[in-house]
Amino acid sequence: MADWITGRVKARKQWSDTLFSLVVDADVELFKAGQFTKLAWHGEDKKVARAYSYVNPPGQDCEFYLVTIPEGQLTPYLAGLDVGDELLVQRTAAGFLTLDEVPSGRDLWLMATGTGVGPFVSMLAEGSCWQQFDHIVLVHGVRLGEELGYREQIAELTQDQPRFHYVPFVSRETVADAESGRITHAIADGSLEQRVGLTLTPEHSRVLLCGNPQMVRDTITELKHKGLTKHLRRKPGQILMENYW
Repeated sequence: MADWITGRVKARKQWSDTLFSLVVDADVELFKAGQFTKLAWHGEDKKVARAYSYVNPPGQDCEFYLVTIPEGQLTPYLAGLDVGDELLVQRTAAGFLTLDEVPSGRDLWLMATGTGVGPFVSMLAEGSCWQQFDHIVLVHGVRLGEELGYREQIAELTQDQPRFHYVPFVSRETVADAESGRITHAIADGSLEQRVGLTLTPEHSRVLLCGNPQMVRDTITELKHKGLTKHLRRKPGQILMENYW
């Protein structure tokens, strides 16, 4: 239990039937935007813990963007928490989906599905990305319009950034200002690049992926067709990723 501390729910927001956010007051160690920690509950015989990215920038109240998995061991418990309730939070953060891991480039593409948008909201709020890149594109794919969580906050964070592009994708209904279909198809047919007026190239583009493993795999496949490669410390490339389960 050395690295676990007790946090207290300070606020919560329900985005849809299954999506919700928790703001938690917890004395965690300073982290980098894009990193994750673990939340847990302690039953009679075991502790159930799962990793969740910080949505907040470093130094603010901890915030997490969550989806309820009915058969899950933890999210039904977290979904039932209300203001004032306690939960366990791991004090130290982890993860390498951070801007200091990204090789220098001109354009930063942030591509997420579902709650995978969380770490990218943290980066936009933290703010160093604006000095590091000339253009930033946030692409967020969901099934339904109500699942475009943090859309208003993203607009507020970027209202003075003319070189920022927000491209929502909704696959199961038509939503104003959102693209229909899937992110991977829009990469394949060039329509994503056309919408933002930027080309995905190994020279200029750096891509961070965060979402379900199938989306991550399929997107990497499409990006490789454009000459981009996974970034490794021993062999620099253009694509960094985080699988969200």
